[in-house]
Amino acid sequence: MNHPFRPEKTGSLSQQLYEYLFDRICRFELKPNQKLSEAALSDSLGVSRTPAREALARLAEQGLVDILPQRGTRVAPLRLADLETSQFMREALELAILRRAMEQPDRSGLVAALRDEITLQRAYVAVRDKAQFYAADNRFHGLIATFAGCSPVIPELTRAKLHMDRFRQLMVEGVEDLPMVIRQHEDLVTAIEAGDKSAAEDRLQTHLRRIFAYVDEARTRFPEYFEEATA
Repeated sequence: MNHPFRPEKTGSLSQQLYEYLFDRICRFELKPNQKLSEAALSDSLGVSRTPAREALARLAEQGLVDILPQRGTRVAPLRLADLETSQFMREALELAILRRAMEQPDRSGLVAALRDEITLQRAYVAVRDKAQFYAADNRFHGLIATFAGCSPVIPELTRAKLHMDRFRQLMVEGVEDLPMVIRQHEDLVTAIEAGDKSAAEDRLQTHLRRIFAYVDEARTRFPEYFEEATA
């Protein structure tokens, strides 16, 4: 559901506008290939052109917006190359984090916390609350990072997986098998509890690569979102 832009009195207006547009793009409230402009944003959101220009420039740096000379600005279409790079970086970071977590002699607290999160995930699937499921999935992986003493890495991980998250948001909306995600989480927790490093790494890798299995179906359902649709 679209939500209005309500800037706070404190803080950078440019930052707030960036966060607002970032969220709308990642939630597909602003659709891939949808045209944007400083003037339209300024008029519709009641801000000056300077913060609009700065916000669009930051989004362009992240590959979420295309600024095309003589053609204007648009929400970037989905690109498989962006997904592959994002997934590769996420996998490398999360495997390193998992290895550090597995070095800890007592993982019982982590296992309990992960299972609590899985219980919440089941509940969110049951009530079809995809937004909360997505948040719980992020918390699940964040718990491992925190336990491993890698909390400072989480912001870097968030940046690395940006395009993967964008694809995932689309797939959570209409393609991905959420009960299977939960089963993969359960399998990973079982390996962590058993102290089986090899199995844990294999299960995490399988879990993080599953997204590629849904790309063709997502492209079939939402062809207009992909770069090929603009060729």
